[in-house]
Amino acid sequence: MNGTPQADWLDLLVGLLQSAQLQLLRVLDALGLARQVHGQAAWPWSHRLSGENLLIDLGQARSLAWTLVFVAAALLALLLALLWRRPRLYFLAVVPMLLIAAPWPQAHVVLVPATPTSFHSAPPGFTAASIARGRVLYEQNCVACHGADGRGEGPLAASLAVWPPNLNGALLWRRADGDLLWRILHGMPDAQHGGATMPGFGEKVDEAEAWALIDYMKALGAGQSLRALGNWPQPIGLPDMAVRCGSQPARSLASWRGQRVRIVAGNAAPAEDPRLVTVLLLPPSPMASSATADCVAQSAAAWEALALITGTDRLAGTQLIADRDGWLRVRGEPGKAGWSDDDLVCRSERPPARAGQGAALPADGLGALIARMDAEPVRFVKGGFIH
Repeated sequence: MNGTPQADWLDLLVGLLQSAQLQLLRVLDALGLARQVHGQAAWPWSHRLSGENLLIDLGQARSLAWTLVFVAAALLALLLALLWRRPRLYFLAVVPMLLIAAPWPQAHVVLVPATPTSFHSAPPGFTAASIARGRVLYEQNCVACHGADGRGEGPLAASLAVWPPNLNGALLWRRADGDLLWRILHGMPDAQHGGATMPGFGEKVDEAEAWALIDYMKALGAGQSLRALGNWPQPIGLPDMAVRCGSQPARSLASWRGQRVRIVAGNAAPAEDPRLVTVLLLPPSPMASSATADCVAQSAAAWEALALITGTDRLAGTQLIADRDGWLRVRGEPGKAGWSDDDLVCRSERPPARAGQGAALPADGLGALIARMDAEPVRFVKGGFIH
């Protein structure tokens, strides 16, 4: 997410590649030409177009963009040749000239290895219950190698032929969720020495449990990054959970997507603010009272998930604000008076260092943070896919 903002044309190009591949897979599935793997249509080829490489190599991205323009022009020339007989030869002669003149990008940049599940997505979405379930599975199957903190320093790590990767680093975020699903279930091959650097766990966990592991690793990585760096270098979504407002039936937190949502952990919520949907997150205790808020969420899974994401075992008093797209953007620490620029812990770009950074904001500090959050929306690309 965070880095130099890319030009609109590059966003459009990456989005076009993503949409074209998704639509192609859906057409193949509708025609019965795509087999089902782990409950969803499988990508039938060994490679796919990479959006992330194009974000890194702008030169190749420009080459691809111009190549698409040349190819479109060649297709137009073919169409005109079909429509008009008299100048048909001229149009047909233009087609190979356009294809030869096109600045074709390097194949190894545009194409990356794919798995059958590259375009899979988690059916339940990112939920607190899934994170809690993933924690149990991680402790049972992953801690020995990857370590409790995900840094790859588990008790068995030194005995392995290849040291486990740091799940808190960029590796986890550079892979599409579907590719992570495939590696968990089928293992990680060793391209240099043969065999596998990580065994597949398909006989121990099913698809739903593998998705839960992915959700847990995302939350774990977010919390470790916030603890070490003071910010989320990669965006993390607000996990879904059940919320009860007054006497109304419980509803999904995700149902407020399109509105800003504030989560306040503890037994006392601040005054309602029309700019935000405020939800009081109660600790998992039967003695907790919900009298201070209209909307309340109370579950051990929700408390555990947000404590993990914020990298703390003292969640009470913490405030978290998600933007209209569901990304967590602002964290107010317990006991802190007022708001500062440093409370915006997920930024669309890293601002230049300045003397005032970290200073208290104006009287309506929360309003200033909301305005900046709205003006700098999250742009997140994971595994080459825009989210």
